[in-house]
Amino acid sequence: MNRTPGEKFPMRINQYLAHHNHATRRGADDLIVRKKVFINGRLAVLGDKVHMNDVVEVRGATPKQYVYFAYNKPKGVVTHSAEEGQEDIADHIGHTLGNDVFPVGRLDRDSYGLIILTNDGRVTDRLLNPLRAHDKEYAVKVREKLRDSFKKHMEAGVDIDGYLTKPAKVRVTGDYAFSITLTEGKKHQIRRMVVALHNETVDLKRVRVMNIELGNLKSGQHRLIEGEELAEFLKNLGL
Repeated sequence: MNRTPGEKFPMRINQYLAHHNHATRRGADDLIVRKKVFINGRLAVLGDKVHMNDVVEVRGATPKQYVYFAYNKPKGVVTHSAEEGQEDIADHIGHTLGNDVFPVGRLDRDSYGLIILTNDGRVTDRLLNPLRAHDKEYAVKVREKLRDSFKKHMEAGVDIDGYLTKPAKVRVTGDYAFSITLTEGKKHQIRRMVVALHNETVDLKRVRVMNIELGNLKSGQHRLIEGEELAEFLKNLGL
């Protein structure tokens, strides 16, 4: 495998394979256990380290077929780890998209809209890490009429329990509605920001993640992400 920018050696073999987009670290460990990975012609073992001039090969492994879906999470459905009496995304999609498909990120139970579903574990940190600053756009409705200063304060950053949110893009769409684009995702962040500015969120929908848009996708439905849309999405994630 060729070197890629930003590599620092020595590097653990599973990290090396993940860095070269061959598998997630967990998937790389599985390849090593299955005796598919070689370093300079020697069978690799868990915990091996790769040095700058080492030759790493993956032999006889069938490349995993990754799939990516846009899903419109209904209100009232939790994203992960449903408690007794609750429904989660897995209850809605079952195994229709594959046993290993999972949601990337979260939307709280009372929010709804776009969630990316995939079996590609490489996506998670690349999409959710706030240091990567990927856009996520939301449409929001509030209980009280927006103040004239609302947009300015939301965009500049809001103190929520001692944390100052990063600058955001806000577009006022009505007396009681606005859209906001964030590059981070603190727990209940938008709801907490709105409360800090003396209002209350009554409706919260995620409409876009990077270049993937919810569009006219109906509640509880999904669509395959493919073609140019997928190519742009993966390129912007560095995959």
